[in-house]
Amino acid sequence: MDNIFILIIVGFVVGTLGTLIGAGGGFILVPILLLTHPGLSAEKVTAISMAIVACNAVSGTLAYARSRRIDYRAGILFAVFTIPGSILGVLATRYIPRHLFNIIFGLILVALAVFLFFDSGKAAPVTDPGKESGGWKHHLQTDRSGQSYSYYFNQYRGILISVIVGFLSPLLGIGGGIIHVPALVQWLQFPVYIATATSHFILAVMSIVSVLVHISKGSYHDPYILKLVIYLGLGVIAGAQLGALLSHRLKGNLIIRALALSLAAVGVRILVMSL
Repeated sequence: MDNIFILIIVGFVVGTLGTLIGAGGGFILVPILLLTHPGLSAEKVTAISMAIVACNAVSGTLAYARSRRIDYRAGILFAVFTIPGSILGVLATRYIPRHLFNIIFGLILVALAVFLFFDSGKAAPVTDPGKESGGWKHHLQTDRSGQSYSYYFNQYRGILISVIVGFLSPLLGIGGGIIHVPALVQWLQFPVYIATATSHFILAVMSIVSVLVHISKGSYHDPYILKLVIYLGLGVIAGAQLGALLSHRLKGNLIIRALALSLAAVGVRILVMSL
Protein backbone atom coordinates (compact mmCIF):
# COMPACT_ATOMS: atom_id res chain seq x y z
CA MET A 1 0.00 0.00 0.00
CA ASP A 2 3.03 2.30 0.10
CA ASN A 3 2.83 3.00 -3.64
CA ILE A 4 2.05 6.69 -4.20
CA PHE A 5 -0.85 6.06 -6.57
CA ILE A 6 -2.43 3.48 -4.28
CA LEU A 7 -2.17 5.89 -1.36
CA ILE A 8 -3.92 8.62 -3.36
CA ILE A 9 -6.68 6.21 -4.47
CA VAL A 10 -7.22 4.95 -0.92
CA GLY A 11 -7.36 8.56 0.27
CA PHE A 12 -9.91 9.40 -2.42
CA VAL A 13 -12.20 6.55 -1.35
CA VAL A 14 -11.81 7.45 2.32
CA GLY A 15 -12.58 11.10 1.58
CA THR A 16 -15.64 10.31 -0.53
CA LEU A 17 -17.24 7.89 1.95
CA GLY A 18 -16.22 9.89 5.01
CA THR A 19 -17.75 13.12 3.73
CA LEU A 20 -20.83 11.39 2.34
CA ILE A 21 -21.85 10.25 5.82
CA GLY A 22 -20.23 13.06 7.80
CA ALA A 23 -17.86 10.71 9.62
CA GLY A 24 -14.51 12.08 8.48
CA GLY A 25 -13.21 8.80 7.09
CA GLY A 26 -11.12 7.79 10.10
CA PHE A 27 -13.28 4.73 10.75
CA ILE A 28 -12.28 3.51 7.29
CA LEU A 29 -8.62 4.49 7.32
CA VAL A 30 -7.74 3.14 10.78
CA PRO A 31 -8.70 -0.46 9.98
CA ILE A 32 -6.88 -0.21 6.64
CA LEU A 33 -3.75 0.88 8.48
CA LEU A 34 -4.22 -1.86 11.09
CA LEU A 35 -4.48 -4.49 8.35
CA THR A 36 -1.69 -3.23 6.07
CA HIS A 37 0.81 -1.86 8.60
CA PRO A 38 0.84 -4.23 11.60
CA GLY A 39 4.17 -2.80 12.75
CA LEU A 40 2.81 0.68 13.43
CA SER A 41 2.05 1.57 17.05
CA ALA A 42 -1.41 2.74 18.10
CA GLU A 43 0.00 6.25 18.55
CA LYS A 44 1.31 6.40 14.96
CA VAL A 45 -1.88 4.93 13.51
CA THR A 46 -4.00 7.56 15.25
CA ALA A 47 -1.58 10.36 14.29
CA ILE A 48 -1.81 9.45 10.60
CA SER A 49 -5.57 9.04 10.77
CA MET A 50 -6.18 12.36 12.53
CA ALA A 51 -4.11 14.22 9.93
CA ILE A 52 -6.18 12.65 7.16
CA VAL A 53 -9.42 13.31 9.04
CA ALA A 54 -8.38 16.97 9.28
CA CYS A 55 -7.81 17.15 5.50
CA ASN A 56 -11.15 15.44 4.90
CA ALA A 57 -13.05 17.58 7.38
CA VAL A 58 -11.71 20.91 6.13
CA SER A 59 -12.30 20.02 2.48
CA GLY A 60 -15.77 18.62 3.22
CA THR A 61 -16.68 21.63 5.36
CA LEU A 62 -15.88 24.01 2.50
CA ALA A 63 -18.11 21.95 0.20
CA TYR A 64 -20.96 21.81 2.74
CA ALA A 65 -20.63 25.54 3.39
CA ARG A 66 -21.37 26.18 -0.28
CA SER A 67 -24.51 24.05 0.11
CA ARG A 68 -25.53 26.12 3.19
CA ARG A 69 -26.28 23.08 5.35
CA ILE A 70 -23.99 23.77 8.30
CA ASP A 71 -25.65 24.85 11.54
CA TYR A 72 -22.87 27.19 12.69
CA ARG A 73 -24.56 28.14 15.95
CA ALA A 74 -24.65 24.53 17.13
CA GLY A 75 -21.39 23.62 15.41
CA ILE A 76 -19.30 26.29 17.12
CA LEU A 77 -20.77 25.46 20.54
CA PHE A 78 -20.14 21.73 20.20
CA ALA A 79 -16.69 22.19 18.63
CA VAL A 80 -15.51 24.27 21.60
CA PHE A 81 -16.43 21.48 23.99
CA THR A 82 -14.60 18.82 21.95
CA ILE A 83 -11.26 20.63 22.36
CA PRO A 84 -10.35 19.66 25.98
CA GLY A 85 -11.20 16.01 25.34
CA SER A 86 -9.29 15.94 22.05
CA ILE A 87 -6.10 17.13 23.76
CA LEU A 88 -6.42 14.47 26.48
CA GLY A 89 -7.24 11.81 23.87
CA VAL A 90 -4.05 12.49 21.91
CA LEU A 91 -1.92 12.36 25.06
CA ALA A 92 -3.49 9.05 26.11
CA THR A 93 -2.68 7.21 22.85
CA ARG A 94 0.92 6.43 23.82
CA TYR A 95 -0.25 4.36 26.79
CA ILE A 96 -2.51 1.95 24.84
CA PRO A 97 -0.93 -1.33 23.61
CA ARG A 98 -1.66 -2.13 19.95
CA HIS A 99 -3.51 -5.38 20.74
CA LEU A 100 -5.82 -3.69 23.26
CA PHE A 101 -6.35 -0.83 20.84
CA ASN A 102 -7.56 -3.26 18.16
CA ILE A 103 -10.05 -4.96 20.48
CA ILE A 104 -11.50 -1.68 21.81
CA PHE A 105 -11.77 -0.27 18.30
CA GLY A 106 -13.48 -3.39 16.92
CA LEU A 107 -16.03 -3.57 19.76
CA ILE A 108 -16.95 0.10 19.43
CA LEU A 109 -17.49 -0.26 15.68
CA VAL A 110 -19.75 -3.31 16.04
CA ALA A 111 -21.79 -1.73 18.85
CA LEU A 112 -22.33 1.45 16.83
CA ALA A 113 -23.26 -0.56 13.74
CA VAL A 114 -25.98 -2.49 15.57
CA PHE A 115 -27.42 0.66 17.10
CA LEU A 116 -27.44 2.60 13.84
CA PHE A 117 -28.85 -0.15 11.66
CA PHE A 118 -31.86 -0.88 13.86
CA ASP A 119 -32.50 2.73 14.84
CA SER A 120 -32.13 4.39 11.45
CA GLY A 121 -35.57 3.41 10.20
CA LYS A 122 -37.42 5.04 13.08
CA ALA A 123 -39.34 8.13 12.20
CA ALA A 124 -38.54 11.36 13.99
CA PRO A 125 -41.15 12.44 16.52
CA VAL A 126 -43.87 14.78 15.31
CA THR A 127 -43.55 17.04 18.36
CA ASP A 128 -40.56 19.24 19.10
CA PRO A 129 -38.73 17.37 21.89
CA GLY A 130 -36.16 20.13 22.27
CA LYS A 131 -38.90 22.69 22.94
CA GLU A 132 -40.35 20.53 25.70
CA SER A 133 -36.92 20.27 27.36
CA GLY A 134 -36.01 23.95 27.03
CA GLY A 135 -33.85 23.46 23.95
CA TRP A 136 -32.80 25.89 21.24
CA LYS A 137 -34.86 26.33 18.12
CA HIS A 138 -32.89 26.54 14.89
CA HIS A 139 -34.08 27.48 11.45
CA LEU A 140 -31.92 27.27 8.34
CA GLN A 141 -33.56 29.24 5.57
CA THR A 142 -32.71 27.06 2.59
CA ASP A 143 -29.87 25.01 1.27
CA ARG A 144 -28.88 25.14 -2.38
CA SER A 145 -31.60 22.62 -3.26
CA GLY A 146 -34.29 24.95 -1.90
CA GLN A 147 -35.03 22.90 1.23
CA SER A 148 -35.62 24.70 4.55
CA TYR A 149 -35.12 23.15 8.00
CA SER A 150 -36.64 23.98 11.39
CA TYR A 151 -35.84 21.95 14.51
CA TYR A 152 -35.16 22.05 18.25
CA PHE A 153 -32.32 20.45 20.18
CA ASN A 154 -31.16 20.23 23.78
CA GLN A 155 -27.84 22.08 23.88
CA TYR A 156 -26.73 20.60 27.22
CA ARG A 157 -27.08 17.07 25.91
CA GLY A 158 -25.13 18.10 22.84
CA ILE A 159 -22.33 19.55 24.97
CA LEU A 160 -22.02 16.31 26.96
CA ILE A 161 -21.88 14.27 23.76
CA SER A 162 -19.22 16.61 22.34
CA VAL A 163 -16.95 16.25 25.37
CA ILE A 164 -17.10 12.44 25.05
CA VAL A 165 -16.55 12.55 21.29
CA GLY A 166 -13.63 14.92 21.75
CA PHE A 167 -11.83 12.37 23.93
CA LEU A 168 -12.64 9.20 21.98
CA SER A 169 -11.91 10.56 18.51
CA PRO A 170 -8.14 11.15 18.73
CA LEU A 171 -7.80 8.24 21.14
CA LEU A 172 -9.01 5.85 18.42
CA GLY A 173 -8.13 8.01 15.40
CA ILE A 174 -11.66 7.80 14.03
CA GLY A 175 -12.49 11.49 13.85
CA GLY A 176 -15.70 11.26 15.86
CA GLY A 177 -18.22 11.60 13.04
CA ILE A 178 -19.40 8.01 13.49
CA ILE A 179 -20.50 9.03 16.98
CA HIS A 180 -21.53 12.63 16.35
CA VAL A 181 -23.74 12.01 13.31
CA PRO A 182 -26.01 9.40 14.96
CA ALA A 183 -26.02 11.47 18.16
CA LEU A 184 -27.15 14.58 16.29
CA VAL A 185 -29.80 12.65 14.37
CA GLN A 186 -31.18 10.26 16.97
CA TRP A 187 -30.66 12.08 20.28
CA LEU A 188 -30.81 15.75 19.25
CA GLN A 189 -33.28 15.35 16.34
CA PHE A 190 -31.17 17.14 13.70
CA PRO A 191 -32.22 16.51 10.08
CA VAL A 192 -29.77 13.99 8.60
CA TYR A 193 -28.42 16.35 5.96
CA ILE A 194 -27.79 19.10 8.53
CA ALA A 195 -26.23 16.56 10.92
CA THR A 196 -23.69 15.33 8.39
CA ALA A 197 -22.67 18.86 7.36
CA THR A 198 -22.52 20.21 10.93
CA SER A 199 -20.61 17.13 12.09
CA HIS A 200 -17.99 17.85 9.44
CA PHE A 201 -17.62 21.42 10.67
CA ILE A 202 -17.19 20.23 14.28
CA LEU A 203 -14.76 17.59 13.08
CA ALA A 204 -12.65 20.17 11.24
CA VAL A 205 -12.10 22.16 14.44
CA MET A 206 -11.50 19.11 16.64
CA SER A 207 -9.15 17.33 14.22
CA ILE A 208 -7.02 20.41 13.66
CA VAL A 209 -6.53 20.70 17.43
CA SER A 210 -5.61 17.00 17.60
CA VAL A 211 -3.10 17.36 14.76
CA LEU A 212 -1.48 20.37 16.45
CA VAL A 213 -1.04 18.32 19.63
CA HIS A 214 0.47 15.46 17.59
CA ILE A 215 2.86 17.94 15.95
CA SER A 216 3.95 19.21 19.36
CA LYS A 217 4.67 15.59 20.35
CA GLY A 218 6.77 15.00 17.20
CA SER A 219 4.41 12.38 15.77
CA TYR A 220 5.13 13.44 12.17
CA HIS A 221 8.92 13.71 12.34
CA ASP A 222 9.33 10.27 10.76
CA PRO A 223 9.64 10.78 6.94
CA TYR A 224 7.73 7.55 6.31
CA ILE A 225 4.76 8.74 8.40
CA LEU A 226 4.88 12.10 6.66
CA LYS A 227 4.82 10.41 3.25
CA LEU A 228 1.67 8.46 4.17
CA VAL A 229 -0.02 11.63 5.41
CA ILE A 230 0.82 13.69 2.32
CA TYR A 231 -0.35 11.24 -0.35
CA LEU A 232 -3.39 9.96 1.54
CA GLY A 233 -4.26 13.61 2.20
CA LEU A 234 -4.14 14.52 -1.49
CA GLY A 235 -6.67 11.80 -2.27
CA VAL A 236 -8.88 12.68 0.68
CA ILE A 237 -9.17 16.36 -0.25
CA ALA A 238 -10.45 15.47 -3.72
CA GLY A 239 -12.71 12.67 -2.47
CA ALA A 240 -14.33 14.94 0.12
CA GLN A 241 -15.64 17.20 -2.64
CA LEU A 242 -17.28 14.25 -4.40
CA GLY A 243 -18.77 12.96 -1.13
CA ALA A 244 -20.39 16.32 -0.36
CA LEU A 245 -21.78 16.46 -3.91
CA LEU A 246 -23.34 13.01 -3.60
CA SER A 247 -24.71 13.47 -0.07
CA HIS A 248 -27.90 15.34 -1.03
CA ARG A 249 -28.76 12.74 -3.68
CA LEU A 250 -29.17 9.87 -1.21
CA LYS A 251 -31.98 9.33 1.30
CA GLY A 252 -31.09 10.08 4.90
CA ASN A 253 -31.85 6.61 6.29
CA LEU A 254 -29.87 5.06 3.43
CA ILE A 255 -26.83 7.08 4.45
CA ILE A 256 -27.13 5.94 8.07
CA ARG A 257 -27.61 2.26 7.16
CA ALA A 258 -24.68 2.35 4.75
CA LEU A 259 -22.61 3.65 7.63
CA ALA A 260 -23.87 0.86 9.91
CA LEU A 261 -23.01 -1.92 7.45
CA SER A 262 -19.55 -0.48 6.87
CA LEU A 263 -18.88 -0.29 10.59
CA ALA A 264 -20.04 -3.86 11.18
CA ALA A 265 -17.85 -5.33 8.45
CA VAL A 266 -14.75 -3.49 9.60
CA GLY A 267 -15.36 -4.14 13.30
CA VAL A 268 -15.80 -7.89 12.87
CA ARG A 269 -12.68 -8.10 10.71
CA ILE A 270 -10.56 -6.36 13.33
CA LEU A 271 -11.93 -8.49 16.18
CA VAL A 272 -11.23 -11.70 14.26
CA MET A 273 -7.63 -10.56 13.78
CA SER A 274 -7.21 -9.67 17.44
CA LEU A 275 -8.84 -12.62 19.23
